Amino acid sequence: MAIDENAFRRALAKFASGVTVIASAAEGEMGGITVSAFCSLSLRPPLVLACIDERASILPLLRRSGAFSVNILSKDQAGLSNQFASKMSDKFQGIDYEIGPLGQPLLPGAQAQLVCTLAEEWQGGDHRVIVGQVEWTHADDAQSPLLYYTSQYGSFQPLS
Repeated sequence: MAIDENAFRRALAKFASGVTVIASAAEGEMGGITVSAFCSLSLRPPLVLACIDERASILPLLRRSGAFSVNILSKDQAGLSNQFASKMSDKFQGIDYEIGPLGQPLLPGAQAQLVCTLAEEWQGGDHRVIVGQVEWTHADDAQSPLLYYTSQYGSFQPLS
């Protein structure tokens, strides 16, 4: 049975998610992309999973590098999410960043950062599923998450 693409998108918009920027660097080139399809995969070994559109310009860079960073954005970083989701050629234009232990860009102010080596990649419909082995992490407990729900940004408020 065929599913209406717009109905599918509306249904998936009801799933609140965190917002990440996945970035990579190789041979003097840097790139990044906003990704909400991100999750932990395994504790032993420490693995994460992300889904990236197969047309995304970061994929060849990520493959050349063999490494990437995951910047889990904080509630004050919606502008960064928009910039890395844009079609602009230099996504790092006007943005402060640091270089992580494997040479990958890290975004200051993120609530958490991970540096990963590319462990696996496979086709998932019109996306590529990438699996990263986590080699380094940093978390800032003072930050709150940026959330994405029904095509809008928000933040988290505990129920209790």
